[in-house]
Amino acid sequence: MPDENEWVVTATVRRWQLTETLRQLREQHGLTMEEVVERLAKIGGKWSTSKISRIETRQQGVKSFDVERLLDAYEVTDANTREWIMGLSERADKRGYWLAIRKDLPEDFQQLLHVEATLLAARQIETQVVPGLLQTPDYTRALIIGANPALDFELTERRVLARMARQRVLNRPKPLKYHVILAETVLSTPVGTPSVMRGQIARLVDAAEARHITIQVLPRSAGATPALDGPFTILTLPDPIPDFGYAEGQGGSMYIEDREHVRELLQRWGILTERALSPAESLDAIKAAGETCG
Repeated sequence: MPDENEWVVTATVRRWQLTETLRQLREQHGLTMEEVVERLAKIGGKWSTSKISRIETRQQGVKSFDVERLLDAYEVTDANTREWIMGLSERADKRGYWLAIRKDLPEDFQQLLHVEATLLAARQIETQVVPGLLQTPDYTRALIIGANPALDFELTERRVLARMARQRVLNRPKPLKYHVILAETVLSTPVGTPSVMRGQIARLVDAAEARHITIQVLPRSAGATPALDGPFTILTLPDPIPDFGYAEGQGGSMYIEDREHVRELLQRWGILTERALSPAESLDAIKAAGETCG
């Protein structure tokens, strides 16, 4: 089982780990929800197939005493396994550093903030702007002001600080493994002054040289690619949570958990990595873009 101390584990991710573990335990024992209810009837508590379904799909929370009953129903006897699962249950509401900054971020972005601190890896395609985890404060500020010219100065600055705080996942002892594909147009689209763009390009050069960060540039010459369908991210969390997708659009943020849809994202990602420049060629392209900044 994972060592929880290896990650800055958030309440949201604990719940995901807990419910995914319970679902996998049921399936490993080849039990239907109806069969689980029959077993639980002999153990205690009020149970139904709908309750188990809501727990497994995170539509309903689950108390520690119910987790213990489920472990009994699934015949989990290993002491270490039970201790780890019960630990997830008992600390599922522990708060993390994000509570201090989430109020300064758009509401539909806050769930990503909940899980971001616990990510092991992320694969992201961006077609319009530099991803938030690689932005400089000046670039972030220029984006925020450009999108919301009437936004209060103080709120603007708090949002800049909040975005910078997110970047700690790249600087922790065991940093996020981050693979980014940037459309070439991102490097040439002016955001802020030429000085702002030079600083941002320099930040990308530094990031591209880090061992845990991979940056590829998708050139214009690549033509029609899956990038035309818009940006997306594939997120990897601690076991046993499977990879899932994340996308943003005019209608807000969206998580993609359906296994077939995630497989489609992985296929699209594979095509994009092949069509993009190699990391070494991409670094040269980024440096060249920096030389043309005003």
